Amino acid sequence: MTETKHGFLAWVGAALLVAPAAVLAQAADSSGCDRECLKGIAASYIGAMVAHDPRKVPLASNFRLVENLKRTTTSEGLWSAASAPAGEYQIYVPDTKAQQVGFIGLIQANGKPTQLGLRLKVENHKVTEAEHVVVYSVRESFLPNLQKPRKAFGVAVPEPFRDSRGRLLYIGASYYDALDRNNGSLAPFADDCVRFENGMQTSRNVAGVDSSTSLMGGAGPGCKAQIDSNLFEYITTIDDRRVWIADEEMGLAFGLSHFRHAMEQKEFRVIGIPGPETRKVDFAPFDLPAAHIFKIWGGQIHEVEALGFMAPYNSPTGWER
Repeated sequence: MTETKHGFLAWVGAALLVAPAAVLAQAADSSGCDRECLKGIAASYIGAMVAHDPRKVPLASNFRLVENLKRTTTSEGLWSAASAPAGEYQIYVPDTKAQQVGFIGLIQANGKPTQLGLRLKVENHKVTEAEHVVVYSVRESFLPNLQKPRKAFGVAVPEPFRDSRGRLLYIGASYYDALDRNNGSLAPFADDCVRFENGMQTSRNVAGVDSSTSLMGGAGPGCKAQIDSNLFEYITTIDDRRVWIADEEMGLAFGLSHFRHAMEQKEFRVIGIPGPETRKVDFAPFDLPAAHIFKIWGGQIHEVEALGFMAPYNSPTGWER
């Protein structure tokens, strides 16, 4: 696996210096969208929100929309607030088999930087479902990390390192098992795995973070070691897991989920990382709906990009009716 990893990283370095090869269209069937079609619909959807004009995107007559756990319409929420389109920081995950596309990016809403996690379902080239996970308040100190995606997210995975769609979905889903059970071995994390959440790097060494006070252990441990340390024991359960979207060419899996925190236990033991042996998380009960994109190659998770927002504890999903 070490040779495999180094081989791919060398390939990535070379690929970034030359123009990418032409990408062949991958049609799901004669009536479905290929990869570029799905990405185009997602881009049109965002553009239509910015223009406040739903006629600029093909919406089905039975179109349904949920934003931040609430059923809504194209005259409310981000459809009303969006004021500028995505810049360079945008990651698309088109899935021709599912006819769905996932997206994480930075747009403007009411003139302010706003993070968007987006899922669109497409039937006969029309959008039937849209789901928004929106972070309206982005911390200014994290904006430098939201200017463009990390390089790996923009590089196609070459065939020898590529995982099947089913395998990508399985690996993405395993991430939530690992977190829920505080067992990093339940997901295939690469040694170089790095996670960013809401623009903040939350794994690996980060300058200026005190490991004795940071909830993330100073962001020093890698993805697996961090989970094994019990740092996430305050998560009660992860519900409404939907890892339905994967892109074999880019090695991406897109997931939506609903983290619930009962906060019945506020102090817990931490093992295997520097700092105090116990940590205290003194929050009131809350939920954290989230969107994740996993960069996967060679059967391992190498990058995690995530965003989420705090919601009242035991909130509904918005899709109940």
